[in-house]
Amino acid sequence: MPQSLTGFNKYDLDTPVLCIDLDRMEENIRKMGQLCRAHGVQWRPHEKCHKTPAIAHMEVAAGAIGVTCAKVGEAEVMASGGIRDILIANMVVGERKWERVASLCRHADPIVAVDHYAQVEPLAAICRRVGVAPRVIIEVNIGLDRVGTRPGRDTLELAQAIDKLDGVQFAGIMGYEGHLLKVGDQAEKTEKIHSAIAVLTGCADAIRQSGVPCDIVSAGGTGSYQITVKCPGITELQAGGGIFMDPFYRNDCQVADLEYALTVLATVVSRPTLERAVLDSGRKTMNPDVALPVVVGYPDAKIKRLSAEHCELDLGPGAQDLKIGDKVELVVGYGDFTTVLHDEFHGFRGNRLEVVWPILGRGKLT
Repeated sequence: MPQSLTGFNKYDLDTPVLCIDLDRMEENIRKMGQLCRAHGVQWRPHEKCHKTPAIAHMEVAAGAIGVTCAKVGEAEVMASGGIRDILIANMVVGERKWERVASLCRHADPIVAVDHYAQVEPLAAICRRVGVAPRVIIEVNIGLDRVGTRPGRDTLELAQAIDKLDGVQFAGIMGYEGHLLKVGDQAEKTEKIHSAIAVLTGCADAIRQSGVPCDIVSAGGTGSYQITVKCPGITELQAGGGIFMDPFYRNDCQVADLEYALTVLATVVSRPTLERAVLDSGRKTMNPDVALPVVVGYPDAKIKRLSAEHCELDLGPGAQDLKIGDKVELVVGYGDFTTVLHDEFHGFRGNRLEVVWPILGRGKLT
């Protein structure tokens, strides 16, 4: 069995390596949980940024009621890791997946998002046969124009139909204001998010007025969570990526109060010119499509290009002393798309390796 690396100094590890600053992550978790409590909103953070039950337990310890997942496979990983309250915030379609949801009910308390009766009726039939009844919520299209029922009559009639079905329990509705994350003017962003969420809460009011309980009204991503958490009528927030924070959320979404906690440690492998360095961490290590990584400790070193295995840096005068063999730390540009490229997180307290977590939900695409 390989010797544990616990206790090693970060800069003694081979590269590239995906790193978590544990102090910063824990503080981000505390802040997000505290903000939800301050506004009387439950926190159900999305686990797509970490896919790791050990981190989910840290979120629950900080007040989260459970987690949000994108796939049944991710929910199975969370359940096997001891997390019970799990929202699958995606359309679940196909007999095999419905069977898996029914089986998951024996080990957890899942909620399944739907936007059409054709997704619900066969799930309910399988669950009746198995003897379970998972919770179901309707995703409402509040402007993102991806999935979701049309607000108004379509949402109300689907809620009423689900409420009459044996084999499932109607639990509420959800929506995602993701089309508004990058609105630059903060007053405009706040106004538009409040308007979008008002559409969602209006649907919840109509459902309740029809005599159908609607306990859950779920919304909110990290890029909007500080606004959405204050919207009247929201019962829970799904924001999760803020536990790692990244340049996308800070620069594009203007989220300012969380600290960068997820980095990649890389090595300088070539110095072709005075103004250029090449690292051993390319697109197979970091995804640059949403936002470019940021070089730690060298403000005038900028990412020039990422190819499969190489990251090229343009070096200003303050970074030109970098030499072959030096280690360079890079803040991950967008955590969700980088985590899935790795098998493990390496968690550090200062520069001391404290824990290695396998990313158990990686590759769970079904």
